[in-house]
Amino acid sequence: MDKMIVKVPVTIKAKVTEDLKAQLIADMKRQVQAAELDFERFQFSAKKALDNNAGAAPQLVASMRDQIEYEKNQRGHALQELKDKLERAENLEIGSEIGHGTLERSVEITIGSDLEALMGAEIVVEDGKVIAFRA
Repeated sequence: MDKMIVKVPVTIKAKVTEDLKAQLIADMKRQVQAAELDFERFQFSAKKALDNNAGAAPQLVASMRDQIEYEKNQRGHALQELKDKLERAENLEIGSEIGHGTLERSVEITIGSDLEALMGAEIVVEDGKVIAFRA
């Protein structure tokens, strides 16, 4: 066998424009709002569940409290991550490049091919249009 066709990843990078930055910020704001609403709903449901089971066995109530606290912490951390992403989106510099996903491409390799060079391929897009290929 002298050659082989393999699939290798291609990194997609987006050049930050005013439009892309505004879109990212709007998307992150929607996600933060949804997570905040979900967090509030969870806290309301958790309080209601504890109130409904107030007369239950102390071990059951303690277990419920632990479970609620764990879930509250998880949701709180997720919400904070979203807020951090929003802040990063707001601080993006116009003209910089950000990761925007990956694709795969098929390449033919032969004995002696430079595998490192094949693995580092990138496609750069600006406002959804391809503006450069990098190897």
